[in-house]
Amino acid sequence: MSTVLVVDDKEMMRDSVAQTLKRAGFDVLVATDGPGALETIARTKPDAVVTDLKMPGMTGIELVEKIVEIDDALPTIVMTAFGTIQTAVEAMKRGAFDFVTKPFEGDELIITLKRGLRAAGMARENAVLRASAAGAAPQGAGLDRLIGDSPAMREVKAQIEAVASSQGSVLITGESGTGKEVVARAIHDLSPRSGGAFLAVNCAALSESLLESELFGHERGAFTGADKLRKGRFELADRGTLLLDEVSEVSPHIQAKLLRVLQERAFERVGSSLTIGVDVRVVATSNRDLEESIDAGDFRGDLFYRLNVLPIHLPPLRERTGDVRLLAEHFVGACCAREGREAMGWADDALDAMAGYAWPGNVRELQNICERAVVISVARGAGRIEASLVEPWLRGSMNGAANGSTAATVSNGVNGHAPFEGAELKPVGGVVGAARLIDETGGIRPLCDIERETIVQTLQHFHGHRQKTAKALGIGVRTLGLKLKKWKEEELVPATL
Repeated sequence: MSTVLVVDDKEMMRDSVAQTLKRAGFDVLVATDGPGALETIARTKPDAVVTDLKMPGMTGIELVEKIVEIDDALPTIVMTAFGTIQTAVEAMKRGAFDFVTKPFEGDELIITLKRGLRAAGMARENAVLRASAAGAAPQGAGLDRLIGDSPAMREVKAQIEAVASSQGSVLITGESGTGKEVVARAIHDLSPRSGGAFLAVNCAALSESLLESELFGHERGAFTGADKLRKGRFELADRGTLLLDEVSEVSPHIQAKLLRVLQERAFERVGSSLTIGVDVRVVATSNRDLEESIDAGDFRGDLFYRLNVLPIHLPPLRERTGDVRLLAEHFVGACCAREGREAMGWADDALDAMAGYAWPGNVRELQNICERAVVISVARGAGRIEASLVEPWLRGSMNGAANGSTAATVSNGVNGHAPFEGAELKPVGGVVGAARLIDETGGIRPLCDIERETIVQTLQHFHGHRQKTAKALGIGVRTLGLKLKKWKEEELVPATL
């Protein structure tokens, strides 16, 4: 149901228009003058405005100009007397959607208003589509987005169903590549906000200034290159869901602004002092331990508690290897359909090999291997994917660890990349080309040590090239740099890396 703000200094006219709109099914707000109208617009964000042209203090034209500064897509209908039609036309040039001439029939106003709402809806939908074009939504909807029936995934699905109907903020934690954004989209699908926008911002991919503008928008002239007003993701996601991906990478300045939005449901665009109200549910993700970041002084504790109202932890793929077969079949089927190929199956020994792998890149790594396997199998004329094809891409199997032996030593490259000609992998911890899973006493080594060893070896393999290393491991270059910086400070890796 759309909300309309009626602005008129004359009580009789104001009440008459309000009653007409209420009978037509609209929710109605009222204001007696321009300043009061602007305050209501910023606080409650109505869907349309109907205003008188002649008012004391701030005129209808001045009000229209101010409304355009707040929201240039908000349709404004001007009510004018017959003798001031030229003035109403001038109001349209300044940004009003249309005008009606007094006296007017109620139906005339309703028809004009509905046209304005349709036009505004299309403009808003286009803006949301442009903002979300960078990341296409995965297939399916709701829990159908999540592939897997392991006990761990059943628990995740139960948590999603439990939190979806709430309005509280959600913090999704888990390693890189586990599918945190997929979980966020599933929460949105099952929530009362499913009819609204779902927008995502990768906080690790943007500089502080760009991220601030992306989240909160900016006014024209706010900085060099700001040649027009731009709405931020919070504004575009109003009445919907906003995903803050890798929120752990946000600077202290942005953290303070995020805290205010979560507390007060209001913000200011960059370069503006006007406070804008917003109704957005925030879902955040992080592949880092935020409580450790709080102890290190990198993340605000008060922001963490605002985000961590409804926590969900997404387990790594190695803890739900029973889902590998389902995921592999899904990814291969999706890839074949996308490429216009006939459906392709898996050899049982290939699936067995993949089920025994540790998957340091998690579901993202599995998806990449599946797509690569389809392309190569088609090129070879094979009707199914054989174990001999995928085994060289697995950087050491868990099968060896399960048998009580050290992980197999491999030198087939990283993530399917053949070693560079003349490249030599240097031994780290006594093993060449693979991180040891078993320590000297026969116990499983900590994951952090295995991760560090794998990253160091991959860097050496690519002769210190960070971009190639990050791509091979399925992580971001910024994430790689932050890990190396932390390890250097702790003197866990050479300072020359």
